[in-house]
Amino acid sequence: MADTTETGGVLQQLKSYVTTRKGTILAAEILLSLIILICYAASRYGGYTAVAICEMVFAIVFLVIFMLNLDKQFKLVNWIWSDFFRAVIGSLLYLITSLICVIGGAGDGARIAGGVFGLVAGILFGYDAYITYLALKSSRQHSAAPTDEA
Repeated sequence: MADTTETGGVLQQLKSYVTTRKGTILAAEILLSLIILICYAASRYGGYTAVAICEMVFAIVFLVIFMLNLDKQFKLVNWIWSDFFRAVIGSLLYLITSLICVIGGAGDGARIAGGVFGLVAGILFGYDAYITYLALKSSRQHSAAPTDEA
């Protein structure tokens, strides 16, 4: 039989992590990416679904990594820098593809809706990159400086 305490522990970790600022941002990114995916899939031209799928999967991966504190166990990867690059690339991709969809989506309401949600997601991913940049900047300032004492 399955142990339910372990499942309850993971759900409790998810609930407690989503209440943090970073957890809320990642959950909002996942939700917006899902909405954008549905809009693009319902449009006549669904070629932009790849952006929504990739960004949603990456946000889910980083949510799980940060939720389970795997970033502190696997120190081979610098997770803060990886999250920063994920957010910057996601912001740029969403802004570019959304502008293309909003400008060229005449007559296709689902594509325009996906583009509008994509613009919101681009701003959210940009905010995530900014918050991560501030965390990177503060972690550099808190590191110990080398001294020349002999």
